[in-house]
Amino acid sequence: MAASLPSTDFSKKQEISIITKSLEQSSLEEPSTCEIIDTCAALSKLLDGMVDLPTTPPSIYIDLEGVYLSRHGTISILQLFIAPHHRTYLIDIYTLQEKAFSTPGTKGQTLKDILESKDMPKVFFDVRNDSDALYAHFKVNLACIHDIQLMELATRSFSRRLVKGLAKCIENEARMTAKEKLAWKDAKEKGMTLFDPNRGGSYEVFNERPLSEEIKTYCVQDTQFLPRLWTCYNQKMTSMWAKKVEAAIKERVFQSQQENYNGCGPHKALAPQGWV
Repeated sequence: MAASLPSTDFSKKQEISIITKSLEQSSLEEPSTCEIIDTCAALSKLLDGMVDLPTTPPSIYIDLEGVYLSRHGTISILQLFIAPHHRTYLIDIYTLQEKAFSTPGTKGQTLKDILESKDMPKVFFDVRNDSDALYAHFKVNLACIHDIQLMELATRSFSRRLVKGLAKCIENEARMTAKEKLAWKDAKEKGMTLFDPNRGGSYEVFNERPLSEEIKTYCVQDTQFLPRLWTCYNQKMTSMWAKKVEAAIKERVFQSQQENYNGCGPHKALAPQGWV
């Protein structure tokens, strides 16, 4: 994670102004539009629109869905929320497969290039299993990653022994209106009923085409809150913790690519070594 803490009070005020404006534009009172990217032509057009995106605050927020998302499962959808566009793109990995990462825009830039770029920040929430799946199936080596889960942990004023899940962070710190919270909970419940095996669902719904409206809404909703969470935690981050977070993110990506990586289990809820 590239630390974005400024060195002067004036630049701090400038950054807060930029972030606040971006946050206001990401209000879910007016939900972002959603576009399915399931052809090489549509992907190429999207990539052309990602040239020269602002980097402070980050423009790109990513989540993945799949059938047991990991090296042992599959990737079905890559959700891409581009904050300046106020638009969510659902890239159909199930349909495009390797072409999703190798298809270039007119300037030659591929999705793999963007994900591996050391200059273009990409924001995830707990990057580990996403990185595991991307590297194992498509040899994507993520770089310049911001991990909101670690940002939250670093800015706590209480115990850092265990990390939080995304739903808890959104519910507590995404500054939702009552209307937004109701819509978010409703979409989450409907989506989980369809894919959660413990509720009689199946992860295979992410591979059904066309995607159901409930699954599309589920895929879209969480990524739209990531800019709010990034803003919340970034404003609290000290330079010391920013360095710790950057190192921990790189370690998460590195470990996710190792042969002995285990993407399931209680160990994943523990803070990085030395953080407690």
